[in-house]
Amino acid sequence: MYIDVVPNRNSPPAVLLREAFREGQKTRKRTLANLSDWPAEKVETLRRLLRDEHLVSAEDLFATQKTLPHGHVQAALEMIGRLKLDHLISAPRCRERDLVVAMIAQRLIDPCSKLATTRQWHTTTLAEELGVAWANEDDLYAAMDWLSERQERIERKLAARHLEEGGLVWYDVSSSFYEGRTCPLAKFGHDRDGKNGLPIIVYGVMTNGEGCPVAVSVYAGNTGDPTTVADQIEKLREKFGLQRVVLVGDRGRLTQPQINKLKEHPGWGWITALTSTAIRQLVEQGTLQLSLLDQKNLAEISAPDYPGERLMVCHNPVLEEQRRRKRQALLKRRLSRRQRCDELRPINHRSRSELFCVHVRPRVEHTESDIL
Repeated sequence: MYIDVVPNRNSPPAVLLREAFREGQKTRKRTLANLSDWPAEKVETLRRLLRDEHLVSAEDLFATQKTLPHGHVQAALEMIGRLKLDHLISAPRCRERDLVVAMIAQRLIDPCSKLATTRQWHTTTLAEELGVAWANEDDLYAAMDWLSERQERIERKLAARHLEEGGLVWYDVSSSFYEGRTCPLAKFGHDRDGKNGLPIIVYGVMTNGEGCPVAVSVYAGNTGDPTTVADQIEKLREKFGLQRVVLVGDRGRLTQPQINKLKEHPGWGWITALTSTAIRQLVEQGTLQLSLLDQKNLAEISAPDYPGERLMVCHNPVLEEQRRRKRQALLKRRLSRRQRCDELRPINHRSRSELFCVHVRPRVEHTESDIL
């Protein structure tokens, strides 16, 4: 079927609804209806229907006003829900908990300042998902104060979930430099970021054997790393109620005074590394024989200076190669510097650089500096 417009000489054209068909070799048509009295818009609509055209396009029905990214927001919130992190912060839902969860999610998506956070989460669906579109930076700082008051309660929940009697507890210390001058904890100290001339803040993190964070402590920037261990021992015993724990830390944290404090508590153990000076003493005493590592890279020894302690000796070939390259580079720099000095000074003039003596030891399989 189709619409056929038949012109008339002295009258308006006739609008007919016709159907075409074949009779033998001829094509014939017949009129089904006279649509001459129909409005033009109605006729055009019927014509488009007969042609299988869409009367209304999707663009005419729907208009896109604004789209916001949502996938990464959903992934972050889904993981927070699976870990039940929101319930660790606060069992009942409240305004402060929503703000804290929103800050955590934004920190995972795009770390930024508090002011930038209130702007960035409007570029995604995060603000609408948690209902925090109304918040400004002052609200975020207030929520952090609220969270700080709940720190001990949250840490006890984490300890009950991730720590166990006789398990491993890892502890390490780091620092961050601070631009301002009003923070009471910002002091000048050993900056691990290499940012000289700025005060720092020291913080220690305690995790379980799998590296899951359990507790965090913040100290002034001039606090020595070993002095923070005593607080962690007290926290594990008094706040978390653990009586048998193996504390793991590097040689810069678990020094001998801290180990002596651990010995005061029966059932407590520790895992740490000896200093290079202590290893050298073991070699000089003959307690540690480097030939033990010719066949295997791991050995257990005992020493009178460490009664009741197990000393595990391990050969690290990666560290050995690294230190060999450093020694060669240092030797080249010194020889090059001596050659330049020889070219510049008179022959009969003696300078301090002439007193430098390079001693190359015979090659050995392992040295005490290559042992951890």
